[in-house]
Amino acid sequence: MSAGSKRPGTRTASLCVAAEAARVTHSFKVVGNGLHRNLAVGRYIRSATFAVGGHNWCIKYYPYGIAEKCKDYVAVFLEAMSRNTEAAVFYDFRLVNQATGLSTDLETLGYLKDGCLEIECDVTVIKGDEIDLPPSDLVDSLGKLLESEERADVKFKVKEELFQAHKIVLAMRSPIFKAELARDKRKRTIVVEDMEPHIFKALLHFIYTDSLPAMDHLDGNENDEMAKCLLVAAERYGLERMKLMCESMLYKRLSVQNVASTLVLADQCHCSKLKDACIRFISSSERMDDVLASQGFEDLKTACPALSEEILEKSAKPPKI
Repeated sequence: MSAGSKRPGTRTASLCVAAEAARVTHSFKVVGNGLHRNLAVGRYIRSATFAVGGHNWCIKYYPYGIAEKCKDYVAVFLEAMSRNTEAAVFYDFRLVNQATGLSTDLETLGYLKDGCLEIECDVTVIKGDEIDLPPSDLVDSLGKLLESEERADVKFKVKEELFQAHKIVLAMRSPIFKAELARDKRKRTIVVEDMEPHIFKALLHFIYTDSLPAMDHLDGNENDEMAKCLLVAAERYGLERMKLMCESMLYKRLSVQNVASTLVLADQCHCSKLKDACIRFISSSERMDDVLASQGFEDLKTACPALSEEILEKSAKPPKI
């Protein structure tokens, strides 16, 4: 620029700011991978929903590929669960080496251990110019309403314990409660038979918070028993989501010792998916002899002979040649 030249009299300016990024690693563990061998090509198993960058996501795992031409390969995808999701997203899948606990690329062999497969997904969402909304506090508010008993209008007597609740919440969540409360609108105390107080308390917790109470403090047998009692309670009060949650818990904890009793319960509570999973578990060649020789199966033959015959038919081994 020469010394005599003049700069423009009008000045404008702009600013480039690096966009914020939200990063999360989600671990998806498929327990009992061998039990999914009956899934057809194109059928998938979905992980729990997880949040990154203000949007919800999940992992979809296809044990036998997404199409017939690639049925010899597994397929893994990241799916956006939120409606109208518009975001710049980068992701990377890895498998966890079951022996070392270290992440490896998807082509590494030896990632299966005891029928379990663990997939990790790194998700990075680039945030644009938007207003971040705080998470919903509806569940917390309903949970506090149950704890405070403020404006409660109905009592339940379970053995020697009393529980207070709100008719509108119960009727909204359970068709059985809705019908029971409608029969006698003036009734303020209802006696609950054939249920332990701690199970009814957990039932109310689910109705108000849509979640089951923490059971980390329970040992294996106590955890199984709690899940079974909650399944019966969910069936009794028409809580289908709670039933599925209990089914999932029991499915993940199937063993040679408990599969027969779990099968009986699944049959009684009309849990077709859990029932089929139990039969597939028993039919597994490496477990069937142990299950058939267990005390649980002997009890099953006595209590439900028709069900035991069904198992034996479906689990029949091909004749040896």
